[in-house]
Amino acid sequence: MQEQKMQVLQGTVKKLLRRGATSNLKKVFGKIHPADIAHLFRYFNLKEQKTLLYLIPEITIAADVFAELESDSWTKLAELLDKDYLISLVQQMADDDSAELIRNLPADLAEQILDKLHGEQSEDVEQLLGYAEDTAGGIMSTDVFSLDQELTVRQAIEALQNAEDYEMVFYVYVTDEHNHLVGVLSLRQLLNVAAATPLSKIMSTDVLRVRSDMDQEEVAVLVAKYNILAIPVVDEHGKLMGLITVDDVIDVMRDEATEDMLRMAGTSEDELLLGYKSFQIARLRLPWLLTTLFGGVITGSLMWYYRATLEQVIVLITFIPVITGMGGNVGGQTSTIIVRGFATGRIEFSMLRQIFFKELRVGLIMGAVCGTVISAVAVFWHQNLYLGLVVGIAMVVAISVAACMGVLATSFFKKVGIDPAIASSPFVQTVNDITGILIYFSTATLFIKHLI
Repeated sequence: MQEQKMQVLQGTVKKLLRRGATSNLKKVFGKIHPADIAHLFRYFNLKEQKTLLYLIPEITIAADVFAELESDSWTKLAELLDKDYLISLVQQMADDDSAELIRNLPADLAEQILDKLHGEQSEDVEQLLGYAEDTAGGIMSTDVFSLDQELTVRQAIEALQNAEDYEMVFYVYVTDEHNHLVGVLSLRQLLNVAAATPLSKIMSTDVLRVRSDMDQEEVAVLVAKYNILAIPVVDEHGKLMGLITVDDVIDVMRDEATEDMLRMAGTSEDELLLGYKSFQIARLRLPWLLTTLFGGVITGSLMWYYRATLEQVIVLITFIPVITGMGGNVGGQTSTIIVRGFATGRIEFSMLRQIFFKELRVGLIMGAVCGTVISAVAVFWHQNLYLGLVVGIAMVVAISVAACMGVLATSFFKKVGIDPAIASSPFVQTVNDITGILIYFSTATLFIKHLI
């Protein structure tokens, strides 16, 4: 239903834009949520996006729309906008969104925008720019609502009633006189105690928090694990620096998942930004293709090593693609599950022993089923019981080894600090091809006299 609505809206906006009906477009944009306007922008080129952005009736709404756009399109669109208009947009955006935009702009343009920001906003944005982009400090908002622990409940409620400048208040964070985070309160707690009660008497001192230098992916895992709507950010001394809300965490999880999927495919998000630049895109993909190519050479060398066996029993060539293909598929499935487990925090190194033996059992079961099927096919096709036995044994062992390799390789790369999403898929595929051929021809060599 929502998709149909967006298609109708897209068609309407295109017609109005083509006719130059600016007043009608302004009325349309005045009734649409900023997120829906941002969604519409992806169907228009940059020049059309620029025109549409200028037609949004209020600068605050335009800033919300601009903040909702994909970050990779920010820079291109920002460079087309009038400089004063761009500065007005940045001034209306949340500090964390402003910092992310400025971080991705050309240095001269970023400096000009920073010079135009004033007062507290300028300080907050510069502070956020001091953190690495993929850390808690880089994605936090500095607009965090906090109260001194000496205040009473009545004073806290009065402060909440005047907290219009804060984007979202999910929890009340309590600090001491030096701004150290010492406690947290839910809004419900404030309504259920006597008005004269000091906050220090009712606050929970067990506050889930993150350091400003923590990786954003670890932050997302914590928020998902504990099902919280926001998490405070502190510095190395425990001082409250900012807040990460659930909407920022959703963006992080989406971006990290996209990054992992692209890397497992042997590419990266940079490829999306390069458009139709063929040589640059090829340069991004080639390292992983060369890894597979190297593995193919080793596989070919093994087949050459067992050429005597292959020459005597040429029928063995029939099942080479089956053995290598099944091993590669199983290894790929296992490595994908382990990569995902590490990314979401559901798998830790302390669990690897248990996971390894679980995957070994799964591999044995799948190997037994597939081995039985392919063994029956081999006997029926070539009328040779021993050929069926060789193929069946090779299939069981190859699938079991592939399942185990998916766990071991992925865990190894994670342990040594190499992103398993990048390295595990081509490595596991290559190793399983090699081991599959080795197992198949070794088994065939043992039974060679019964196969001739």
